[in-house]
Amino acid sequence: MTRGRFITFEGTEGVGKSTQLETARSALEAAGIGVLVTREPGGTPMAEAIRELLLTPRQESVNSMTELLLMFAARAQHLHERIVPALEQGTWVLCDRFTDATYAYQGGGRGVPQEQIAALEQLVQGDLRPDHVILLDAPVEVGMARARSRSAPDRFEREQAAFFQRIRDCYLERARLQPLSYHVVDAAQPLSDVSRQVSGLITGLLA
Repeated sequence: MTRGRFITFEGTEGVGKSTQLETARSALEAAGIGVLVTREPGGTPMAEAIRELLLTPRQESVNSMTELLLMFAARAQHLHERIVPALEQGTWVLCDRFTDATYAYQGGGRGVPQEQIAALEQLVQGDLRPDHVILLDAPVEVGMARARSRSAPDRFEREQAAFFQRIRDCYLERARLQPLSYHVVDAAQPLSDVSRQVSGLITGLLA
């Protein structure tokens, strides 16, 4: 059986990842491809419980290493229970964020050394990496305005603009260094244009 492909959707807050995951799902299903859509942190009951811990605003200050380890704890469970079995069955996995988000948020945003993230990445994932990363990119002020209009801010969304600018810069640098696997989409465009571009990318991956 041919292994499924692993495609992740990345970006800062409010860039439309959930919408474009559904765009990608529709394109794949129209082509007769089995698809699993999931998210990080989360994707299994235990990982979703960790997500709740991570996103809930709290008075207690959360240490950056605590945050990092919780992210990878959720990821280990997610990989074991859902992602790896799906890929082995030939299913394509579309994931709302993965380890690139850890490099961006905990590395770029929080300042955790990249080598510490890389060590945990190898420990938890082994050689597994996304086949393709679709980076939905928009200016921080655009994304934050969208995010704040849809719901009460979670613990991450309460951060200042400078935090999200560091995240965006980290994502764009990773895209620059990995041009074969990263696909950058201008998410500040009208939704129909973004969806058209994402559909085109997914169709291209079927060739």
